[in-house]
Amino acid sequence: MERLDPRARSDIYGLRINRAPVPWRVRSVPYASIMLASALPVLLIADTMPLAPSFGFLMLLAWRMVRPGLLPLWAGAPLGAFDDLFSGQPFGSAILLWSLAMIAIEAIEARFPWRGFWQDWFTAGLIAVVYWLASLVVSGASLTPEMLAVAAPQALASVLLYPIIARLVAGLDRYRLSRARKID
Repeated sequence: MERLDPRARSDIYGLRINRAPVPWRVRSVPYASIMLASALPVLLIADTMPLAPSFGFLMLLAWRMVRPGLLPLWAGAPLGAFDDLFSGQPFGSAILLWSLAMIAIEAIEARFPWRGFWQDWFTAGLIAVVYWLASLVVSGASLTPEMLAVAAPQALASVLLYPIIARLVAGLDRYRLSRARKID
């Protein structure tokens, strides 16, 4: 069996010992990722109606499900205001709906404290579909069966994209908490 030189062993483990996450990264990554995701659909141009789901809302759901205590309950209001600036919805709609979604998730987690992937996916999918319907109502458009049929792929995409976005959030969380500087 090969033995490591004690100096080499300290070099291997010295890179991970006595390190702390960068404070600005710990605080800013969740908010910056949600805001960037809210601005993302602006790049996807649609003629009469948006084709992409609300990535900012899905990112908010994923951060809330993956890291339950990270975002405060009131975070839905300012992040929803930022999303209202990019979404084209009437100002205040995302503020209300995102805040209600944060309250609903808090109530669900208080009632069912156990956690699992399938429960998170079901909860996020249900909240995303309700958000999609509420956004249609708040937008002021006439809800005809044809419009619902044309907009339904957006709701389906929201449900199907949640696991991918949750995986992205888990990677961003690892980056957020990665140890980058030595504590003196």
